[in-house]
Amino acid sequence: MSSDQRFFDFLKERIGLDVGSVGPAIIERAVRQRITAVRVLTADEYWRTLLGSRDEQQALIEAVIVPETWFFRYPESFATLAKLAAKRLAAINNMRALRILSLPCSTGEEPYSIAMALLDAGLAPHQFKVDGMDVSPLSVEKARLALYGKNSFRGQDIEFRERHFTAEHDNYRLSGRVLEQVRLQVGNLLDPTLLVNEPPYDFVFCRNLLIYFDQPTQQQVFEVLKRLTHVDGVLFIGPAEGSLLGRFGMRSIGIPQSFAFSRQSAPEPRATFAPMPLPIQQPVRSVTPPPARSRSFATVVPMPQAAATPSKTTPATTPSNAATLLANIAALANEGKSAEARAACESYLRSHEPVAQVFYWLGLLSDVAGSALEAQGFYRKALYLEPQHPDALMHLAALLQSQGDTAGARRLQARAARSERAADSERKR
Repeated sequence: MSSDQRFFDFLKERIGLDVGSVGPAIIERAVRQRITAVRVLTADEYWRTLLGSRDEQQALIEAVIVPETWFFRYPESFATLAKLAAKRLAAINNMRALRILSLPCSTGEEPYSIAMALLDAGLAPHQFKVDGMDVSPLSVEKARLALYGKNSFRGQDIEFRERHFTAEHDNYRLSGRVLEQVRLQVGNLLDPTLLVNEPPYDFVFCRNLLIYFDQPTQQQVFEVLKRLTHVDGVLFIGPAEGSLLGRFGMRSIGIPQSFAFSRQSAPEPRATFAPMPLPIQQPVRSVTPPPARSRSFATVVPMPQAAATPSKTTPATTPSNAATLLANIAALANEGKSAEARAACESYLRSHEPVAQVFYWLGLLSDVAGSALEAQGFYRKALYLEPQHPDALMHLAALLQSQGDTAGARRLQARAARSERAADSERKR
């Protein structure tokens, strides 16, 4: 079933998913889960079931889409939104309510964070409205329920929970005041008629979605996003997607860690850091670390994670087992056994929850093999799971630099430098 293209093509057609962005193993695992759930024996039997049932088609999509979100993820984005919203209201003389869109909205943490941020910034309820949209009806239904567990509250600053939630057993119920600001609905960005009769939005949040698409689909989605965003509006994207928007003519608004872009042709903000040396592309098959880093890739060291991004393992997986598998991948790669290392990565993804380090290795293996576009996809996936993964940042920066995207490379180098400084500060404590 590893070469069964039917399921890859189905997901590409329905939701635009590029199999290279997540790796075939994740899709194969989802198919196996659904084969077990519907109690058929073969992939052929499941394919016939899939074609004949809209409910099962949606169930497969749900099995592939694993929401990974929490309240106030990327906090600077929400702080930036609050400042920009006040300016935008002044610019339009408070003649109408601000319109904000969050898609994909997943299980609601992002659109509700937007509403909480604006209410906490002093905006009145009549001054803004938030639309949340997702391709997954199950996710939208969970968002409407507005009952969240502790995993939705990460990081050290969770004071907002006291203001906007009430405890309900082991969970937390969102207040009606926030709920009233958000309208939720099911929708697909690949639908050319999406929100076609709606006026454009002042602010659009579309984060960590473009990394799942191939280049033609990215272009298609960007055209929809451009139509949905007011000409003077701002588009917020994921940490790994800045260079993609740069390619489409968008420009960063220049606020670090906000990941906010506009159509205005503002000059790229000057970097205030010493550029990091770019890793040299090696012509040999063996995998070598960039000269800026001293540790060997053969030694698996836990990567520094953002405080709000804990590693995930399945219940059947122990940390030591996962570390052993990662060490094996590193050993194979550094011995020049690229095919075996790639197979080990695919095997890991078939039996474990995805982690940044595995996608980083897949990116590095593709990089060494000369598959630059595939490597970029894997590096971006690693940065989606772990936005400050230092090696993924540096290697993606090298690729962008080699392709002439100097501004994108500098942004990633700046993030890598900040990650290094934070790690050094942590080690000195």
